[in-house]
Amino acid sequence: MHPRRPDGFDGLGYRGGARDEQGFGGAFPARSFSTGSDLGHWVTTPPDIPGSRNLHWGEKSPPYGVPTTSTPYEGPTEEAFSSGGGGVQGQSSEQLNRFAGFGIGLASLFTENVLAHPCIVLRRQCQVNYHAQHYHLTPFTVINIMYSFNKTQGPRALWKGMGSTFIVQGVTLGAEGIISEFTPLPREVLHKWNPKQIGEHLLLKSLTYVVAMPFYSASLIETVQSEIIRDNTGILECVKEGIGRVIGMGVPHSKRLLPLLSLIFPTVLHGVLHYIISSVIQKFVLLILKRKTYNSHLAESTSPVQSMLDAYFPELIANFAASLCSDVILYPLETVLHRLHIQGTRTIIDNTDLGYEVLPINTQYEGMRDCINTIRQEEGVFGFYKGFGAVIIQYTLHAAVLQITKIIYSTLLQNNI
Repeated sequence: MHPRRPDGFDGLGYRGGARDEQGFGGAFPARSFSTGSDLGHWVTTPPDIPGSRNLHWGEKSPPYGVPTTSTPYEGPTEEAFSSGGGGVQGQSSEQLNRFAGFGIGLASLFTENVLAHPCIVLRRQCQVNYHAQHYHLTPFTVINIMYSFNKTQGPRALWKGMGSTFIVQGVTLGAEGIISEFTPLPREVLHKWNPKQIGEHLLLKSLTYVVAMPFYSASLIETVQSEIIRDNTGILECVKEGIGRVIGMGVPHSKRLLPLLSLIFPTVLHGVLHYIISSVIQKFVLLILKRKTYNSHLAESTSPVQSMLDAYFPELIANFAASLCSDVILYPLETVLHRLHIQGTRTIIDNTDLGYEVLPINTQYEGMRDCINTIRQEEGVFGFYKGFGAVIIQYTLHAAVLQITKIIYSTLLQNNI
């Protein structure tokens, strides 16, 4: 369960900095920043654990490529970019740089949470549809079925439940903040970390996943429920159904509904693994990009435009790679998790084989192990990857937006020099 949106329930950290430090950073779009240098924090997703952006080469995670101490490589700074251009021209360059940085982050967030939402909807519908004969493992069949849904039900069929995904992120953010304030569990693992600190930090994440779990279940239902039988629900319906799931009132369900206690382990397992994998991969990619940038500057072959690109895009690329790898690696576990959450909720989904008609969810899994064995026996290994073509489309679209944004940014900088 994430991001981002979460297309996955990743519960990534939303605010960097320990309780005795200042500074913010994280994965949720509702974040604050005060200066241009904070924009590098605002556009990143993976969280605060060894391997995250809050820990790459300093304790406060400056924008990538802007070192905090004097080193042989001084990195791309706004001052270096604007020097030699005069007072007015230098100030104009700095303003353009900040505006462009904001635009880069906004484009990335818009892609992750809005443009990619149809892919998340179809992906989840395929994952919970044990009836399906077509697994949609390639993007070609996914595009065809998306067109059919849009033709028969309208655009709302592809963007349903988008508001509830933001609510889940907000609940996750609030729960993590409240728990960290009333417990000694750290929201951030400092640069000089130790195993105890990591364990306490992961415990905080686990408790956050548990608190947000019923709301994630409600959001999952909204994203897979067919528009054909769907009533017009308010934006806070996710909160109402989540609370109703906890107290066992107001939510229609059958005897096959799994209790929340039996969902804690798979939910926390998926969330923690997603968190760790994305953090480690982001750290690894950032290290590679840092070394590449350092070597290019030593060779004195980097233009001012490339220097400014190096200040923003490495973290976006690392975030993109981390999200992609964690989603691909944990896709089978996510399929199992979604089927367990949706069981017994009397949810009616679209027929992903035909593009019209609806199907009920009538699974009878006894738990995580039974779900895994049943899928392997009845649907085969590829049954864990139903709807995987939507992931390919999602990240292809994201990569295209990043590339287009980079081209636009480069053009603006070149015209301003």
